[in-house]
Amino acid sequence: MKVAILDFATPFPGMQDYATAGQLIRDWLSPALPEAEMTIIKVALGQALPEVQDFDGYVLSGSEKGVYDHTAWMDALRAFLLEAKRAGKPLVGICFGHQIMADTFGGRAEKVPFGMVIGAEPYEIDGVVQEAHVWHQDQVVTVPPDAEVTGHAPYCPVGVLEYSFPGYSVQFHPEYTGEFLAKEITVATGTVLTPEESQKALASIAAGHVAADLVAAKAAETLRRATS
Repeated sequence: MKVAILDFATPFPGMQDYATAGQLIRDWLSPALPEAEMTIIKVALGQALPEVQDFDGYVLSGSEKGVYDHTAWMDALRAFLLEAKRAGKPLVGICFGHQIMADTFGGRAEKVPFGMVIGAEPYEIDGVVQEAHVWHQDQVVTVPPDAEVTGHAPYCPVGVLEYSFPGYSVQFHPEYTGEFLAKEITVATGTVLTPEESQKALASIAAGHVAADLVAAKAAETLRRATS
């Protein structure tokens, strides 16, 4: 089974010694999907999107960009997603991946007015409350017609979506370790984040209990639908 991880993130300066978004996703997902050969495609750094038929399934990473940004790769990505859906290719989206899937498939994602949410937050997923690592301000605000909400947080009503085709997406970052997120927050303090925002986020991570395999089995189950 061949899975492509589409990496839409540009690493923060100062994070060169840490894993990229694609590597974090691979490390999170591989134990739940050991039969998959995973290829990371660094779209944000200029690598071209593959042909839809090149892989059995796709994982879409987070990004510092929003669905409303006009990047060199955004229109091509939307066309790619529509073609992948028509071809029955399984899709798993994380953060920006969650948003661009919804926004492309008939829903809507946008920047919400109450600001950035960063740290460890409780999400109810399939009826069970679990903590998850988050960093975002954009959210899905309109559910696509062929999707069902199966997870949410008090501040995020559309936290997890399951599609009628092989599609699954989450607003949080199941691939993030606490160490990685804490380092990213520390590096961003004084530029992207205020000291007060960083202190609050770091405290939530230190107090949190986020499972290393959060929703990995569900993502793997979705991707395996390529061979069913």
